[in-house]
Amino acid sequence: MFSHTVRPGDTLFSIGRRYGYPAENLQLVNGLTTANIVPGQALLLPLYTYTVQPGDTLTAIARRSFVTVEQLRAANPGVNPNALRPGMTITIPDISSYLATTLGYYVVREPSADRAVVRDFAPYSSYITLFEYHFAPNGDIVNELNDAAAIEEAWRNRVTPLAAVTNLTAEGFSPALAGAVLNNPEARANLVENIFYLVSQKGYGGVNIDFEQIRGEDRDLFTGFLRQLRDRLKPAGYVVTIAVPAKTSENIPWLRGYDYGGIGAVVDYMFIMAYDWHHLASEPGPVAPIGGVRAAVQFAVERVPRQKILLGLPLYGYDWIIPYRPGTLATARSNQEAILTAMRYQTPVQYSLADESPFFRYTDELGNTHEVWFEDVRSMGAKLTLARQFGLAGVGAWQLTLGFAPGPWLLRKFFTIRKV
Repeated sequence: MFSHTVRPGDTLFSIGRRYGYPAENLQLVNGLTTANIVPGQALLLPLYTYTVQPGDTLTAIARRSFVTVEQLRAANPGVNPNALRPGMTITIPDISSYLATTLGYYVVREPSADRAVVRDFAPYSSYITLFEYHFAPNGDIVNELNDAAAIEEAWRNRVTPLAAVTNLTAEGFSPALAGAVLNNPEARANLVENIFYLVSQKGYGGVNIDFEQIRGEDRDLFTGFLRQLRDRLKPAGYVVTIAVPAKTSENIPWLRGYDYGGIGAVVDYMFIMAYDWHHLASEPGPVAPIGGVRAAVQFAVERVPRQKILLGLPLYGYDWIIPYRPGTLATARSNQEAILTAMRYQTPVQYSLADESPFFRYTDELGNTHEVWFEDVRSMGAKLTLARQFGLAGVGAWQLTLGFAPGPWLLRKFFTIRKV
């Protein structure tokens, strides 16, 4: 399996002919609704043989195939790296034996759609977290989800459903709400009991705690709450997982509320939200630059057992109007929507090797210039490689319905999915 970066003059037909792969299959794998590809666009070819092209080197082929040069050499012992000729066939090694846990978030909609999404993603999922339940300052769960169909479909397809519990309010994530519960022993105990009741009565396999913007002064209380929750749920066989922001230092004030070491000692899995280095309210830039992601993983593995860490991946990017004006908001776009936008406006895609992130600019019908940063098969491949290099438990994604057509193919290239 390897990627091809579109060159000027390329068509799906010419690319397919070059590698011996039908153009219609190439379009399907990459989720393209039209065939008008653009230069710089990355396409995934799910082949395990590669036809050498003019100018190829073994190093270049290895990078495009998401393997090391050593792995490529071992799979092709009869090939002289210094004597590659166009038309030669190179075997791409199978590296899928890495057993990985995966966790995807899904925002519950309605039963038929829920069943379809869960069924579609089940082969690639260990856990699916259904989003989301809210709580009040006294620890009561204050909303109801019509999640029975999704829960049933998950178990039927050997996926463990998790209930997401968040500190979301109508105004957004609320550190004050979380703090009110954490600082009140009675409310804290009440929330623990209500989560246990929710999980057991609904038929979930566990919980995913997504308390965001925890205040520094609530750091130890938050870890204590997770321990209390673990002690209530684990004896009954339930899984306790958590989503945490990506940290690279203990000196970042707004992230002081998350004690990685304490949290990692308590939970079964810690999903690192390794994205939003640039976000809706920021200036344009990469959403998940590889340097930041690597630093976050390095910070985590120094404090948390690797077998508990899930690297969170974004199935989205952002579209900014430029020049950027402080106070303006970008538009979120799924990765699939982003590339279709580039194709619609026939604008070339560029790629930052330093950030391992694709981006492009286009001008809309009103004359506004836009800059879009997103994820493609190259940038996702770089992050999946990182997860393997650090020996992590696996990966996860926010969120499943956003869509990234090559994603399941990439997952199956890098991992064998753990079923629990």
